[in-house]
Amino acid sequence: MFNLPRGTRDFTPEEMEKRRYVEHHMASTIKSFGYREIQTPTFETLELFTAKSGDAIIDELYSFKDKGGRDLALRPELTAPVMRFYVEKLQMEPKPLKLFYFGNCFRYDRPQKGRYREFQQMGCELIGTSTTEALAELIALAYYAIKNTGLKNIDIRIGNLDFLNQQFKTCLSEYYPAGANEVFRLIDKEDFNELHNQFDNYGIPEEKQKKFLGFLGSNNINDLKKYIQVKDLKRYEEIISILKNDYGISKIKIEMKIARGLDYYKGLVFEIDAPILGAEKQLCGGGEYDLVEQFGGTDVSTSGFALGFDRTILALETENYTFPSYDIEVYIIPVNETTIRKSIEIAKNLRKEGILTDMDLLRRGIGKSLKYANSKNAKKVIIIGPEELEKNSVVVKDMKSGEQEIIKISNLINKLKNN
Repeated sequence: MFNLPRGTRDFTPEEMEKRRYVEHHMASTIKSFGYREIQTPTFETLELFTAKSGDAIIDELYSFKDKGGRDLALRPELTAPVMRFYVEKLQMEPKPLKLFYFGNCFRYDRPQKGRYREFQQMGCELIGTSTTEALAELIALAYYAIKNTGLKNIDIRIGNLDFLNQQFKTCLSEYYPAGANEVFRLIDKEDFNELHNQFDNYGIPEEKQKKFLGFLGSNNINDLKKYIQVKDLKRYEEIISILKNDYGISKIKIEMKIARGLDYYKGLVFEIDAPILGAEKQLCGGGEYDLVEQFGGTDVSTSGFALGFDRTILALETENYTFPSYDIEVYIIPVNETTIRKSIEIAKNLRKEGILTDMDLLRRGIGKSLKYANSKNAKKVIIIGPEELEKNSVVVKDMKSGEQEIIKISNLINKLKNN
């Protein structure tokens, strides 16, 4: 007996219906904003990921040598492959370039609720513009891509890494000669007890501690004005204004504690949460990037987001969202062997008209076939017997009401479509 590898999943037909439903609604929303789909390979050169994140990331990857001795890795995320693709083949495309993608990613991580070693990710990249309206549209897109799946309770948190770096330099840089990563790692983990201990151990004056922590606690524009010059706040404030007043998104939080991905993020950053998921609430993260030059391209404004597809489904399930069921519309029962070929012909014609049609393939009796059709939530059953066929007719049974009637085969499609 073979077992499922740790951190992976099998999906039943019912689960796949949920996944395709969410994927369809996300993709439809993203396309409505003018984005076009691309696809990159499931594996890339190992160097593609170490160039961005350093050799330390190797422990988190499924990396291997191929038969030619080349170092490769299953993709842990999709931003780096898309940037590689852009630099290699898309730099001359008209700007702005709006790209989206959907695919499996792999991380050698400790499996936990909503986090797997193989997972699906959807994301968008906006290349060639950094206007306030462009960034507001990107955040609105991420919000509606999630909201339009049916999820009710989601929050947007918007931060700014330029502001965070500025406050670090003003308050703390002289005490951290190696740079900000140690502080930002603790902020990202929300480990403020350890951050306080570290400040005390490093002898940081209370006044500077208070100023830096006060900045982190800012949750409105007036608070930020105590730390950031008005001229520097203008762009940030305008983006939030567009989101609230033009896109009608009210649940926006100013959040200066977003310290994610500082090795390549810059400027505006944002995260979208589903509070119902508790500690593992984050569904989406993104912002402005600085990646193209790292992959050998010409410097260009880049922003985007990655969306946790699996966690979105988990959030919908936790909210008890009722997913639509893809029930069989028609189930065909041949009464005996002489009616099988005609049953196949009728099934073919119904399917050509887009009617979801199944047919008994086990040559069961009518009773057992009706029981099976009921288990599959078939709406109608067509019983094809030799006597009815002599009159070019079939019996159509409504499985909800139990009523049945004899219908001419020539009228069958119209009858089914009108009911």
